[in-house]
Amino acid sequence: MKLINKFTLLFTVVFASGIFIFAAVNPDEEKDLKRESVSIFPVKLDFAGEETPLKISDVKERLDRELLVNVNLHASTILAIKRANRAFPVIEPILKKNGIPDDFKYLAVIESGLVNVVSPAGARGIWQFMPDTAKERGMEVNENVDQRYDLEKSTEAACSYFLSAKGKFGSWTLAAASYNGGMTGVNKQIDIQKVSNYYDLLLTEETSRYVFRILALKEIMKNPVKYGFTIAPEDLYGTLPTKKIEIDSSITDLAGFAKSQGINYKILKIHNPWLRETKLINDTGKKYQIEIPLKGY
Repeated sequence: MKLINKFTLLFTVVFASGIFIFAAVNPDEEKDLKRESVSIFPVKLDFAGEETPLKISDVKERLDRELLVNVNLHASTILAIKRANRAFPVIEPILKKNGIPDDFKYLAVIESGLVNVVSPAGARGIWQFMPDTAKERGMEVNENVDQRYDLEKSTEAACSYFLSAKGKFGSWTLAAASYNGGMTGVNKQIDIQKVSNYYDLLLTEETSRYVFRILALKEIMKNPVKYGFTIAPEDLYGTLPTKKIEIDSSITDLAGFAKSQGINYKILKIHNPWLRETKLINDTGKKYQIEIPLKGY
């Protein structure tokens, strides 16, 4: 009996020690538990000055979902915050010039993460234009030149779309939703459901989440510390000083052209991703602006 009692005592001590050791070597888990216990849900929110009706239960839940998803997508959200420091100074004045609310810059964040990506459907660039839509909005798209990769020109084209959509729907929120669901698709659902407010419409899964994803990224990126993202200013991605050279003829060798400007082919393509080949074909005398960095290479 004494032997059993000793064994029981020894087992209890070892078991208890294991618990304390496990707790001691998992501080991150403890932080996560504390973090989850703190409410991060905003009291009030709006998109482009149009209030989000958080008193509606499904609206509150849908926003909560996107906040939780993006708070926990640590790498993606951190990269978006870092890239915004470089992209937003280009996007913001173009939105303002066209009378588009500043909140639309967050639409670009959820579309591409502020990098020139290619979707499975063939949409390209930071604003994710399909080829036909890009051409309709005044961009040149071919094998040699693809202005969907030009942030300034694609932002201008996006503004053109937003203005058209706002004119059609009378709402910036619906204009944003239609960027995902299409003007025809959204308008069809308005006619069927006999409501004209985004938050009252039952849309496809992706379009139903779309504006809430914008709202979540807006909230997080405007209040990064509140949501656990503390990034030093020096760690943000910055812009480099550049000069622009106007070209109205063909360039048969972009690598040679780059060298003549004191840079290399890689740097030329990084700053001018709309140049899609190793040469620029320009038989019509069209004027192109080629950006050349002055330092940082």
